[in-house]
Order: sequence, then C-alpha cells, then structure tokens
Amino acid sequence: MAEYDAAEIDPARAQLPDVMSRNEDRVRAGFWPKLKQMLSRVPFAEDAVAAWFCAFDPQTPLKVRGMLLAALAYFVLPVDAVPDMILGLGFTDDLTVLMTAVALVGTHLRPEHRRQARQALDRMRHEA
Repeated sequence: MAEYDAAEIDPARAQLPDVMSRNEDRVRAGFWPKLKQMLSRVPFAEDAVAAWFCAFDPQTPLKVRGMLLAALAYFVLPVDAVPDMILGLGFTDDLTVLMTAVALVGTHLRPEHRRQARQALDRMRHEA
C-alpha cells in the first residue's frame, strides 16, 4: 500500500471527486466563451446560464452541483455526439443532456438563478 503525506492533500479537492473537480474547471474556463461564440445558435441559453448560476451557488447541494457541472461540461467540450456546427441538429445532444439534468434537479434552480441568467444574457446581447 502506498504511503502519503496528509499535508500533500489539497483540502478543497479532497471534498470533491476528481471528475466533478475536472468538470468544474472545464465549465469555469469554457462556458462563457463558448456561449458568447454560439449565443445566436443556442436555443436553450437561458436554461444553460441558469444552470451555471445554480451550479456555482454555494447553497446548491453537492450532488446537484455535480449533475449540473457534468451537463455544462458536456456543453463546453469541443467534441460531442452531434457536432455543434450542424445546422438544426448541432445542439440537440447538448439540449438533451442539459434538460435531463434540469428536470432531475429543477427544484434547486431558484427564481434568482433565472433572473441572473436573463440579466447576463441581456448584457451579452447588448455587447454583441
């Protein structure tokens, strides 16, 4: 059995599984740039942004955060089941993944998250 020094463990990462931590890093780095790039073609933008605000809300339970981060990471990843550039079909897989996650944890998406999403999208549209 390998020995380790407890001081080497990052307490912030020790609380989250590696997958959730990687998803959080991907979403933090890639969500807003991809949304800005694809805003006019993402029919579920408000739901995606509301999910983002919910996932990063400290009051959101860890399991809910994990599910939303996984769905948002799928949106951010450059390679997915249906390439995003295919007109009419490109976001169907992203939409399915996100809507499934939202349906499962929808009670945690509070009106505040939806309001923040609308405000963020309004700012993005006015900047474009």
